[in-house]
Amino acid sequence: MIAIEITESGTPEVLKPTERPVPTPSAGQVLIKVAAVGINRPDVMQRKGLYPPPPGASDIPGLEIAGTVAAIGENPTHLKEGDQVCALVTGGGYAEYCLASADLCLPIPKDMSLVEAAALPETFFTVWSNVFDRARLSAGETLLVHGGTSGIGTTAIQLSKAFDAKVFVTAGSEAKCQFCIELGADAAINYNERDFVEEIRQLTGGNGVNVILDMIGGDYFPRNLKCMAFDARLVQIALQRGQKSEIDLLPIMLKRLTVTGSTLRARETAFKADIAKNLLEQVWPLLDYGQIRPIIHTTFPLIEAAQAHALMESSQHIGKIILTV
Repeated sequence: MIAIEITESGTPEVLKPTERPVPTPSAGQVLIKVAAVGINRPDVMQRKGLYPPPPGASDIPGLEIAGTVAAIGENPTHLKEGDQVCALVTGGGYAEYCLASADLCLPIPKDMSLVEAAALPETFFTVWSNVFDRARLSAGETLLVHGGTSGIGTTAIQLSKAFDAKVFVTAGSEAKCQFCIELGADAAINYNERDFVEEIRQLTGGNGVNVILDMIGGDYFPRNLKCMAFDARLVQIALQRGQKSEIDLLPIMLKRLTVTGSTLRARETAFKADIAKNLLEQVWPLLDYGQIRPIIHTTFPLIEAAQAHALMESSQHIGKIILTV
């Protein structure tokens, strides 16, 4: 099969097509003939040598796929050959065939293409686990999302609004801010022109937000604390501006704040299977009825993975970038 490998740590050009043997599914796994692959920031970090795959995972990048079940491992599953699914995987997605845990495969929502479905697993698993499970966002509360037009951001806007929360976002241009508003955000702040701390103060009447989903880190951390209401929760899921920050601990004590974070890739299959179950029960009906949809910016053929990574690093996209196979 054709796959895209990382020949060495570096720029997008280190992504090269190669020939690999088609993998064989073991117990509990299925082999998927890949139709489309979602690109995510962790893929970029892995390419740069900053996010190695966990033990036992493929060295081929790619964390979410959609396609057709081509073979099934020893143990019986709810799947059969020929089923079309999307799946969260620990690696191996940038290829014509990819192994997936049967428990992390979800059906293609009604009237959705495989390209659209490939944009679901990584972002929907991440948002559900962090915003709803970890941060316990409830109806009537307010969520602040940094990076509103990213795959995570566009998913968080739609899911949070579907569950009756208020959503504020930051984005890097007026056009991106307008897109977020049209998608359902209650307010969007252009971080290149306005101070989001002051804007949040005004939007909340000085009370602050209940939950923050942050992919930026670095100097955003102390600024986030200023945006938080009493008993608010901050969830850190990425570190685009660095992993270190100097903060004043007193506001955390005085406002009873919760600061947490997570990564998903290395978590055990059982943990991710629980998320899959919740998504199937509570989110997939919204997708089936078209109440929410993944936002696709553009697609590239698999062999143009380098160009796709260059686009992601430019931050000029809105929503997801997909590789087609």
